[in-house]
Amino acid sequence: MNIEEKIKKIKKDKNAIVLTHFYAKPEVQNIADYLGDSLALSQYAQKTTADIIVFAGVYFMAETAKILNPTKKVYIPDRESLCSLADSCPADEFAEFKQKYPEHIVISYINSTAEIKMLSDIICTSSNAKKIISSLDKNQKIIFAPDRNLGNYLNKELNRNMILWDGACHVHDNLKVEHLVELKKQYPSAKVIAHPECRQFILELADFIGSTTALINYVEKSLDDTFIVATETGILHSMRKVAPNKKIVILGSEENSECNDCKYMKLNTLEKIYDCLNQGKNEIVLDEKTIEKAKLPILRMLELS
Repeated sequence: MNIEEKIKKIKKDKNAIVLTHFYAKPEVQNIADYLGDSLALSQYAQKTTADIIVFAGVYFMAETAKILNPTKKVYIPDRESLCSLADSCPADEFAEFKQKYPEHIVISYINSTAEIKMLSDIICTSSNAKKIISSLDKNQKIIFAPDRNLGNYLNKELNRNMILWDGACHVHDNLKVEHLVELKKQYPSAKVIAHPECRQFILELADFIGSTTALINYVEKSLDDTFIVATETGILHSMRKVAPNKKIVILGSEENSECNDCKYMKLNTLEKIYDCLNQGKNEIVLDEKTIEKAKLPILRMLELS
C-alpha cells in the first residue's frame, strides 16, 4: 500500500479522522476527512464521533480540538507546528496587560494558545468576528488579542475603539504593498482579495476582504477571471479546484513569486500523519482546569456563530 492507502486503512481500524487546514500542503489537504478554516474545523471537531483526531494544522488548532473533546485522543503530526501569531502573545505578559483595563472584556482570535483562551471572555475567528463584536453593546469596552491587523480592520469596519494587543502573523504581516502595486500593474483587471490579518495598506487596495473560506467562495462565484490573493499559499490548491479556468496569483513575500508559506503549516506531511496514527505520537495533553476554563469562551463563540 502507498502512504495514502495506509492512512485510509488505519483511520478505519482506529475510528480516526484527519482535520486539515487550507494552508497545509496539497497532498495533506487531499487526504483530509474535513478541510476547512479555523471556525469550520472547530465546529467539526466539536461534533465528531471519532475516537481519535489528527489535526493537520498548527498547535493551537489541535489544542482547541482537545479542549472541545477532552475524552478523545488528539494528535498533531509535528509538535513544532507552532503559530507566529499565537506566539506573539505570551500569557504572562497578556495577563499584566489585561489588568490595566479592568472594565474591558477580552475577545481573542482563535489563533491563540490555551493559556490566552483561559484569559478571554469570547473567542472569535475571521469568519465570525464581525458578528460577535456587533452582538455586544456599543458601549462595551473590549480588549482584542492577539492580532493588531485584524483588530484594526474590525475597529474600522465596526466603528469600535477596541484596545489591541500588538501581535501579528508573520505570513500576512510581511506582505509588501509595493509588490501588490507591481502585480496590479501586471494584471490590471485582476480583483485583489485579502485576508483581514494583512496590514491596513494591503487591505485598502483590496476589492474583497474575508476569511479563508470566504476568499475561496469569492473566487468560485465571481464572474471575474483573474485574482491577486493576499494570504497563505496553501489556499491556492482549493481555489484552483473550484475555479480551474481562472487565473489566480498569490501575493508572495518576494516580488512576483508564488511563495508565501507558513513554515509551520508545511511541517505537516503524510508520513507524520501516519506515524501519529500508527504510534500514537505527539498527543495533545491538557489538564482539566485548562480545558474547563479555555472551553468557556470557545463555547460562547460557537453559540454566537
